[in-house]
Amino acid sequence: MASLNNFDANQVDPSVALDPLPAGKYIAVVSESELKPTKAGGGKYLQLTFQIIEGEHKGRLAWARLNLENKSEMTVKIARGELSAICRAVGVMQPRDSVELHNVPLEINVGLKKRDDNGEFTNVIKGYAKKGGTVALTAPRPAAGAGPGSTPPWKR
Repeated sequence: MASLNNFDANQVDPSVALDPLPAGKYIAVVSESELKPTKAGGGKYLQLTFQIIEGEHKGRLAWARLNLENKSEMTVKIARGELSAICRAVGVMQPRDSVELHNVPLEINVGLKKRDDNGEFTNVIKGYAKKGGTVALTAPRPAAGAGPGSTPPWKR
């Protein structure tokens, strides 16, 4: 048995189940960060909590987990690239501590993916950009005039 210290449900709004955020771009800030060990114990990841600060979903949270220490070089390369995009989006190019990334507005591009364990949808952050800027984690765009149907410069 546990004491509930005279808890009164009449004085507290009930929590509600939240569906994943709709895919889209949101203005957010990093509100929390923590370096945690991986489940397998062979590395560490930086968990960043993003809080949406504008719009209909203000106050909602999204997370990124960056595997900065891992046996897989590719996993680390991907995580470092994502961290670079976040740093560029908040204008902190050489952070010594993750707290330097906190409370600076940036744009996050949120998508949806199906979870392997239960088949439900969850959010995934697909990209980062300066507030009002272009997404930093996307495929490079072709140069102007290099789109489909245009003649390459060397064939003109």
